[in-house]
Amino acid sequence: MRGLVQVAQHADDLDRATAFYRDVLGLRHIATYRPPGLAFFDLDGVRLLIEESAPPAVLYLVSDDLEADVARLRTHEVAIVEEPHLIFTDDGTFGTPGKEIRMAAFRDSEGNLLCLMT
Repeated sequence: MRGLVQVAQHADDLDRATAFYRDVLGLRHIATYRPPGLAFFDLDGVRLLIEESAPPAVLYLVSDDLEADVARLRTHEVAIVEEPHLIFTDDGTFGTPGKEIRMAAFRDSEGNLLCLMT
């Protein structure tokens, strides 16, 4: 095994989810196939598959500016579940020792939980 190539996310309404991931999150839309009802997006080299039969997944997305990203989500009336907050200070296990890891959580158009992390 070499790495992650694709992750799937549940959607009740493919058009609504496509608009959310493309227009609200700004992900590059790769393709939509009807039938069977699949939408693909680029997540920094990993394909994100949106489909009705997929189970919900918690996606953790990189944010360069947590407060600005949360503010932008609010302008789209996205439900913020957790405000930006400190999760932990890295001891070097995940990257730079002393780096503060911060996170915020929100719901997509389909009710799936997503998180932004610095």
